[in-house]
Amino acid sequence: MVELLAGDERDPAERDRLAKLMNLFAGLPPPPDPFGLFPQYEKLKDAFLQSANGDNGDRLEETFLNLYCHLHGYEAPYTVAERQRVDETGGYWCHAGGISPILKAAPYIQPETVSGDFGAGNGLQGLLLQKLYPHQRCVQVEISHQMVEAGKHLQEWLGIDQDRVQWQVADVMESSGKGMNFVYLYRPVRPEGRGVQFYRNLSRDLESTPGPVVVFSIADCLRSYLSARFQVIYSDGHLTCYRG
Repeated sequence: MVELLAGDERDPAERDRLAKLMNLFAGLPPPPDPFGLFPQYEKLKDAFLQSANGDNGDRLEETFLNLYCHLHGYEAPYTVAERQRVDETGGYWCHAGGISPILKAAPYIQPETVSGDFGAGNGLQGLLLQKLYPHQRCVQVEISHQMVEAGKHLQEWLGIDQDRVQWQVADVMESSGKGMNFVYLYRPVRPEGRGVQFYRNLSRDLESTPGPVVVFSIADCLRSYLSARFQVIYSDGHLTCYRG
């Protein structure tokens, strides 16, 4: 896989992490699927493995991303009450944030890090961060009970100890970022109406966290709520990274 990715334009360190992530997926058995969320897994896994034995790096990455997105889930199975709450607060449905945040996070996650994902879905992003870069605790905040249960099965599938992940079945509007020094979010609510309060609360919590704090924000709308303490250390129009 390293050889197939040799022509990739990524930083060499990120390219190596991508190969490591691909090898992790290649060696895993089919995931537990008590809710029928991964009907295309076998088909997509076979296509990925065929590409890994081929000679086309672009095809390898394409088939891997298809498999990753399928495991991540495109839309969470909300109950009527959960869906109503998400609509009321201007929340977004489950979207895959891509592998870029996973590959770029390595320098910012240390053994003592407490990471957090707001609107985590089945928690795949946080679980992969914990698997690749083991740290003290990953906090997964998600309103869908079923997605949290699915995430717990994925945690066991990935061989991550129970005490390394804290699952919170909660509305992000009622959650807290206190004590977190690495935060990942994919615009869990719209930055308008009631959703504004989420960003105000999160920025306040991050400001009160002692020591270095890093935020990886997809489709970012946090910038106007953070103080000058937080500086942009990376932005490509999709992912914006802050360090304070």
